[in-house]
Amino acid sequence: MSPRRSDPRTRPALVDIAARLLAEEGPRALSTRRIAAEAGTSTMVVYTHFGAMSELVREMVREGFARLEAYLTRVEPTGDPVSDMALLGRAYRMNARANPHLYAVMFSGASPAGFSLSEADRQHGRYTLVHVVDCAARCFAAGRFRAGDAELVAHQMWIAVHGLVTLELGGYLIDPYDPASLFESQLVSLMVSAGDALDLASASVAASAERVDETFGADLGRSVVGDRRE
Repeated sequence: MSPRRSDPRTRPALVDIAARLLAEEGPRALSTRRIAAEAGTSTMVVYTHFGAMSELVREMVREGFARLEAYLTRVEPTGDPVSDMALLGRAYRMNARANPHLYAVMFSGASPAGFSLSEADRQHGRYTLVHVVDCAARCFAAGRFRAGDAELVAHQMWIAVHGLVTLELGGYLIDPYDPASLFESQLVSLMVSAGDALDLASASVAASAERVDETFGADLGRSVVGDRRE
């Protein structure tokens, strides 16, 4: 008799549970016994998948960036690279809102929950930035952005969107400066700051909003574009 295969959903489920416990209750809640109890399984299952709690923390970071990558790769290049850039920003926000606990661990610093992360661990997710770098280069080629350093522009886009999303998840943005309206104006401002004309940037950002349902699915799209489209 062949050995029973483990359920492929178990590992990501354990990661989700651990990230939620860490975000909601702090490092003390992060134990194999507690995680196993929340998952309805044995502590041995946790050890089988991760070996040690430090590896589980590292896996939260890897899984978080893998999910971000899954969102970003849905954005297909079009003839309007500025619209593509805005849609990448929307993808970043959508992932953070869909996975807030993992998002918190991804950017929690060098020692989340007291477990040390190496420099390689902290820089692990940088591969996801390639999508933004490539898009910036296409914006240069199209004459929409000032010619410059595509990696620098990508970092500027990342910093700005990350900052807004972090404030949103923390509950710091309220009416009349709510996350939805601020995000739309932020996208336009970012494109203009990179060299695009205001009217063109506004049109491209609006076009990116129209692409959300088709790119990510109607349910996901409603949760992010405007937040009031229900």
